[in-house]
Amino acid sequence: MALRVTQGMLNTQLLRNLNGNMTRMDKLQDQLSTGRKINKPSDDPVGISSSMRYRSELGVNDQYQRNVDATVSFLDYSDTTLGQMGQVMQRGRELAVEASNGTNPSESLNAIKTEIDQLYNQLTNIGNSQFNGKYVFNGQITDKAPFPDPNDAANAVTDNGEIKFEIGAGVQIAMNKTATDIFGKSGDKNNVFQIFKDLSVALSTGNSKEIQDSIGKMDERMSIVLAARSDIGAKTNRIQLAEDRLKDIGINLQSLQSKTEDADMSIVITNLKMEENVYQASLSAGSKVIVPTLVDFLH
Repeated sequence: MALRVTQGMLNTQLLRNLNGNMTRMDKLQDQLSTGRKINKPSDDPVGISSSMRYRSELGVNDQYQRNVDATVSFLDYSDTTLGQMGQVMQRGRELAVEASNGTNPSESLNAIKTEIDQLYNQLTNIGNSQFNGKYVFNGQITDKAPFPDPNDAANAVTDNGEIKFEIGAGVQIAMNKTATDIFGKSGDKNNVFQIFKDLSVALSTGNSKEIQDSIGKMDERMSIVLAARSDIGAKTNRIQLAEDRLKDIGINLQSLQSKTEDADMSIVITNLKMEENVYQASLSAGSKVIVPTLVDFLH
């Protein structure tokens, strides 16, 4: 038996087709206005899942890059500070060599002592250096000065904790040098503050042997400071390599995200124009399908 097609069926089918056409045009217009082919989950359930993953990975990568920036800044500041310390110690060594010849009158030794005491004060200032409001050389206790009593800095008890930043998945790096690393252990004869204190006393008493001994101690401490600066340089190079890698990862993730989310505007415009033409053609054809009714003839 043949299926009887009624006028109502034709009208319903026409409206369904027009509605589908308008829905596609609406979707294309959204893509045109936002530049994105995924504007809601229903647009592409698989694509939105990939997009969310890329966004999450980009967020993590951005955090790693911020950690890298913070670490490089901290290391640069630490290196500058240690450079200043090296200059102070070099000047102290020069003065010790000058005072060690045994021919200086007491007035000259007193003048040298005055400068040594000033250098000692400068060393305590360096030891209490702050970066972004945090003390650099007190380990993880960054809110307290490592040398609260400058006059007794040689006996200060400081924190030896490392401050680590994660610069990649499972990759951490310690960015700080502790006071013990740089200035020496509390009460140690090799402690830089102790060296300058002992030298000051030796200058006031004219003890040539103690003055001479201070030169060797300074050389040893300066070697430690130079080794610390070398380590900072190596870490900086390593972090810069990590930074380059993170930038490459970021570019790759952005490219993948763009391919998933971004609309090809030339294709969108072409498809939208095609849908508009189809819509106009459907209206034209529909006007012929919907025939006049008896009511139209009664007017």
